[in-house]
Amino acid sequence: MNNIAAREAVSMKGATVTRADLCEAVHEEVGLTRQDCSELVERVLELMAQALERGEQVKLSGFGVFQVRAKNARMGRNPKTGEPAAIDPRRVIGFRASQVMKARVDRALSQ
Repeated sequence: MNNIAAREAVSMKGATVTRADLCEAVHEEVGLTRQDCSELVERVLELMAQALERGEQVKLSGFGVFQVRAKNARMGRNPKTGEPAAIDPRRVIGFRASQVMKARVDRALSQ
């Protein structure tokens, strides 16, 4: 199966690409067993999660960068009551798409 067919197989499942969709696409493209593909996808995601837990960036060339940001404590507002509420400091994950990915998405939307 070529890359276009694999992408179509994944995208035809619905509006959300799941782990199972990724495993199936790898199975179709590479030809490994479904079990091996599942383990491969899980391992890649686990390595990415571990790197983010350590505060490292995960850069996927041509795709984008996942990075951890520290957010300071601040005062917010309870939307229901309007009363001030303290928001604790926390770490959040951000994603910045590469220029290549931005261009691909833009081209796909214009077709």
